[in-house]
Amino acid sequence: MACIQPAWAEGAQITGIRLNPYEGGLSLILETDSPALDNIFQASAGNALIFDLTATQLQLPEGGDFRQVNPAEGIAEVTVTPLDPHSVRVRVVGTVAAPDSQIEQTPQGIVLNLTPQAVATQPEQEIPSEDEAIVDSVPPAPMENTGELEEPAEDGVAAPAPLRIVVTATRSEAEESDVTRSLTVITREQIEQQSAVTRNLGDILGQLVPGLAPGNQSLSEFGQSLRGRNPLVLIDGVPQSTNRNAFRNIRIIDPSVVERIEVLRGPTALYGDGATGGIINIITRPGGEGEPEFSTSAGLNGSLSEVDADSLGGILQVGVAGREGEFDYRFSGSFERIGSLFDAEGDRIPPDQLSTQGSLADTNTLNLFGKLGWESEDHRLQFTINHFNTRQDTDFITDPSVNQFPPGDQKARARAGLELDDQSAIRNTFLNLDYSHPSLFWNSRVHAQLYYRDYLTRFFPFDGERFGRVTPEGFRIFQSRVESEELGARIELETPLVEDQLTLLTGLDYADEDSVQPVTIFDNQAFDASDGLVFNPIGDRPWVPPLNQRNLGLFAQLQWQPLEKLLVRGGVRHERIGVNVDTFTTLDGNTIPGGELNYDATLFNLGLAYNLTDQLDVFADFAQGFSIADVGLVLRGAPAGFSVETLDPEAQQVDSYELGLRGSWDSVQASLAGFYNESNLGTTFDRETLEIVRAPERVYGVEAAVDAQLSEVWQIGSTLSFVEGDNDVDDDGEFRPLTGFRIPPIKWTAYVENETLPGWRNRLQLLYSGGRDRAFNEGVDFRDVDDYVVLDLISSVALGDGTLQLGIQNLLNNQYFTAPSQLLRLRTNDSFTAASGRTFFLRYGIDF
Repeated sequence: MACIQPAWAEGAQITGIRLNPYEGGLSLILETDSPALDNIFQASAGNALIFDLTATQLQLPEGGDFRQVNPAEGIAEVTVTPLDPHSVRVRVVGTVAAPDSQIEQTPQGIVLNLTPQAVATQPEQEIPSEDEAIVDSVPPAPMENTGELEEPAEDGVAAPAPLRIVVTATRSEAEESDVTRSLTVITREQIEQQSAVTRNLGDILGQLVPGLAPGNQSLSEFGQSLRGRNPLVLIDGVPQSTNRNAFRNIRIIDPSVVERIEVLRGPTALYGDGATGGIINIITRPGGEGEPEFSTSAGLNGSLSEVDADSLGGILQVGVAGREGEFDYRFSGSFERIGSLFDAEGDRIPPDQLSTQGSLADTNTLNLFGKLGWESEDHRLQFTINHFNTRQDTDFITDPSVNQFPPGDQKARARAGLELDDQSAIRNTFLNLDYSHPSLFWNSRVHAQLYYRDYLTRFFPFDGERFGRVTPEGFRIFQSRVESEELGARIELETPLVEDQLTLLTGLDYADEDSVQPVTIFDNQAFDASDGLVFNPIGDRPWVPPLNQRNLGLFAQLQWQPLEKLLVRGGVRHERIGVNVDTFTTLDGNTIPGGELNYDATLFNLGLAYNLTDQLDVFADFAQGFSIADVGLVLRGAPAGFSVETLDPEAQQVDSYELGLRGSWDSVQASLAGFYNESNLGTTFDRETLEIVRAPERVYGVEAAVDAQLSEVWQIGSTLSFVEGDNDVDDDGEFRPLTGFRIPPIKWTAYVENETLPGWRNRLQLLYSGGRDRAFNEGVDFRDVDDYVVLDLISSVALGDGTLQLGIQNLLNNQYFTAPSQLLRLRTNDSFTAASGRTFFLRYGIDF
């Protein structure tokens, strides 16, 4: 395995570029004063061949980047651009497939001999002398960074090597082969592809990520656990989850502005409180390079199971990205309308969707994104802002008459006539100021962030009488919302202690969040007279009082590479959390004096990764994660005489153990992992009281994934996820199953993808969610869960200067119910909501 030099190492400069076509191929000459083959890493992605040169800078006399279109038969484009201040990327695009390559080191520089597959000649070719240079300094085309990576062998010829993806889920840059945990990286290409059937990130991740429960086609990820526990959601490394768990933390940004999503599976304390299930880190798109590049796309979507004008919706997106001197930028805006949803039997799905606390039906979504970066020498300063706003606007509501039938015998159905001004909504405004330098303070990489988040989510109204919530004045119709503001800072220093062997990462995280959950009270008489259709607001009252939560975390992580094939990571984090509660009056009229709760936790992690071969790695990991209980859930129903300071001040600490294999061969990539985690104080909700159960828990399971490139035009792949869990409510050693809202059934996904014609790709993908009756049989769940299958079709074709994309979700129009819906959250049929039937999405996008 070649060793990647640190970004601050002194490197070479590319001062000239020449292209020499010859019969059957092309020579690309990179003129540099200090050529080094062990600094080159090679990858393929579709028709593109990619070479990344580390410890290298592009310094052409003309300035700018290099690009040449159609330089030789079989080669569509060659670009050379800076990847970052200390590395350069060469991208060669073949007209039919990625060309073959041979790398040579000469006194004048590095020579890449390229043989297009469309015009491949005999293996022994005479390579012409370096004589004619072709230079054109114009902006490059967009690049991808996926595929099988290769490293140069001793003779200078590229040899196969494992898949390598640079990730940040470890809080420091690392190749995937050096990560001691299970990790899934969803690329930009995958996000765009999956957006053909859904633009809901929860549903996209549920399709692609092992260990994550399937999405539920809603505003909420209620019931969508990661390895049976809650994940922590980040944007660019900044936490987005609130101290009031509203289960609306993933649908907070539009997929059009996402570069990739990194999912670190399993409990961790890397980013502090809340990641007992893992981390979902959403990375936004970077600024552009060169002259402004514009993009626009427009689409239409709707139901095919019931042809109804109400189901029609659409998407419009525009954007621009580029660079001007030391400044780079990206700005974009999108608007999406989702119409009414219909199930496979052609019936309208209730837009309030009581099973998952909010439906996507009849929603309008606006996303505004901006990123501005400044780079001078080694300093990098970047400001990012994203405003996401989803609002529901519907005339329909769930029909309560279905509750006359036994639970599970009648699906929920919609009825018209709703009069409600403020309906379900999510608004998330995120600002992040980011600074980085590769070599400050004892030669340390420095990364610092200052961020602000303003979040609001509004739920659909409910009749409090169903839950025993009626005010002393007799008011019972409520609508709650969560409002949260957070200001925080993060700083990391990565210091090399022993070159190429020992690195220390230290840092500090601080966050200050204010949140409150009030309720709007509605007129009972208007509601009753209209049979539950008219909501006339009277005023607001606190339900959960104002909470102020302050988190301070200090951490240190040591990375040690005692052997070339062995890497060890270990560290410690200490967290202090203070929660202040104001004096408040509950809806029942009880005055509860305020108080302060203080939590602290010290957590450890230790993991190793070993390269069994160049293609196969084994990893083992022990990690601890933690979270504090949802204080607001307890406070909103506090009885008379309750004291805040009597709450249990001990955080939930989770100990996690994991063992896994991952391999990457020429045409196959695969992974297998087994895990077990346990906690002495769980945070499961009691189905009767809806209160928190602090009891010992254990969660365990197996995950597997495989992808294979059968040929240049055929790809297949599959994932398998099995999760199970128990808790001991009585603490007597007798464990019973955890509820199905925590533990999803077995999940199996599979796909087959084919480039049917050049530029036309088709993909069939399947999601199977199994049955689970263990919790029902032991009296934990109200109902058992039946299995279901969903098949999707995604087709894209190059058309003109853009791409036409067609997606059909639930191709076979299967009538099914997601697991959270089958579990009957409210134990009545109005929470037994069917999933969407066959739907279509048609979009055309163009970059210019």
